[in-house]
Amino acid sequence: MLRVESLSKIFGKGSINEKLALNNISLSLQEGEFVTIIGGNGAGKSTLMNCISGVYGIDEGRVLLDSADVTFEPEYKRSRYIGRVFQDPLRGTAHDMTIEENLAIAFAKGKPAGLQPGVTKKDLAQFKERLKLLDLGLENRIKQKVGLLSGGQRQALTLLMATIIKPKLLLLDEHTAALDPTIARKVLSLTRKIVAEEKLCTLMITHNMKASLEYGTRTIMMHEGKIMMDLQGEERKEMTVDRLIEQFEKRSGAELDNDRMLLG
Repeated sequence: MLRVESLSKIFGKGSINEKLALNNISLSLQEGEFVTIIGGNGAGKSTLMNCISGVYGIDEGRVLLDSADVTFEPEYKRSRYIGRVFQDPLRGTAHDMTIEENLAIAFAKGKPAGLQPGVTKKDLAQFKERLKLLDLGLENRIKQKVGLLSGGQRQALTLLMATIIKPKLLLLDEHTAALDPTIARKVLSLTRKIVAEEKLCTLMITHNMKASLEYGTRTIMMHEGKIMMDLQGEERKEMTVDRLIEQFEKRSGAELDNDRMLLG
């Protein structure tokens, strides 16, 4: 479903601040595979996600989605088949529009424009059924402006919007990092449910090492623009946070000193 081939990204090329952010990364994901990505600051996690989504152009390599080469497609074209949820709950929704209007925009993604009604009764009924999945009572507040919602409610709504039309790929960029622990667990549980039910090919960046092993089907650890570890199957099931830290330090030759990762 997703194939990244020998991808490299350099920032400030030719300048004294030149930085190799991604170093010859290759990665393949199948339909329904839920991969968590972890690594310290500057490891290349968000850069990888931005290159896949088309925010950044790449210096070398290719990005293929469902066998189609999208390496040179702009971000707005890739957004038709890539769903994304950012760390900031404010980025995924239009605060001055209602819940219904936000869902209508997401529901129309990739569809041809026309003169048909913006939201039909059938669409509205479907929106309410989807909102019930969140268990936040938003189906009863569908005419309310999104700006009145809490951060956790907005992030749950953004997740729903990113998946209301099944994407070929779902990108989650630390989408629970700005939430309090209780709401974060709820959004993560909802994420796991939606990904499993829709069999979504998913990449999720997380700062929490425990969550990286608890959620998803595979865990990748990055360091200095490279994939240092790729855990799956029995090796991942038996992995603990302490062993993960030990293996990382052994393979990278560096000490893991990111408090957010260590403390969760």
